[in-house]
Amino acid sequence: ERQCNNTSHLPQVSGEGCSLILKPSRVVVGFGESVSVSCEAARPVRVLGWESAISASHTQEDRSVQWKVDSLIDWIEEPICYGVFFTAPKQCEEKLNLVLYKTPDSVSIRQVNHTGPMVAGKEYQLLCEVQNIAPVQYLSLRWYRGQTEVYNHSFSDLTSSSPVQVSSILVITPTKAENGVQYKCVAELELGPEGPQPPPTVSSEPLNASVYFPPTFLSPEPEILDSIPGGEIILNCTATGNPTPIYSWQSSVPMQERVENEATVTSSSLLPGTYTCTASNTLEKKSKQFIVKAKTKEFILKVTFIISYIHFK
Repeated sequence: ERQCNNTSHLPQVSGEGCSLILKPSRVVVGFGESVSVSCEAARPVRVLGWESAISASHTQEDRSVQWKVDSLIDWIEEPICYGVFFTAPKQCEEKLNLVLYKTPDSVSIRQVNHTGPMVAGKEYQLLCEVQNIAPVQYLSLRWYRGQTEVYNHSFSDLTSSSPVQVSSILVITPTKAENGVQYKCVAELELGPEGPQPPPTVSSEPLNASVYFPPTFLSPEPEILDSIPGGEIILNCTATGNPTPIYSWQSSVPMQERVENEATVTSSSLLPGTYTCTASNTLEKKSKQFIVKAKTKEFILKVTFIISYIHFK
């Protein structure tokens, strides 16, 4: 029976050293894929073999022996090449650096303890869940807002070789500018140069952020307008908001036109006075004033005289 010395970290040297050489020395295999590794002895050997739960093999004739599996599905497989030599060190071994990987069954994203639209300025949590991924220590979970990466969650401190479920939380405080933006998380297995290039990735479906925000006027300051007989006046109360604002009007004088849920009032018959527009949605009400002043006949006559004088000259 072979006695195992704790020599798995011996350097791969020739001469009197324990010269077992694995080709390749590191293997990255997808779950269910085939794998083949050669173990070579750099000096005369009595027995050369692979100790493994599956496909164990040995030779007493050659200086090379293969470990070969048609479909690797054993998560705890740790193949070790061993050699029994004629000269010291007479027994030594080399453990294969084997990485068996599996892309996740699913990657999903959702809000935590909240459903429906978010409100601008409030804090929320988004949860990304990754189902059945291995080895988790090679996982990089990238969060995106639109096309911009906003967070990269590494799991390098975990050590499980078999598939696990992991999650990541992103804390956000949305602004009104982020209404309609898409969030997503992407699971990427960074398996090193021996692994597939580019690294395999699985993305979540995008989460569309609906962000509510109160009405905001394009220009909130009161506006003063001059009323000239026969001239048209425009009162522009347009506001942005989510949900879309609805509008109502009040005035200090009677309004001849009936105005219902109109952002803009255009009229040539507005009386001098104060007109107040209110834009409201489920979050808030905002008001804006328009002060309409009458231009006196003296002013109109002066303007008419100046225009006539310029025309006469």
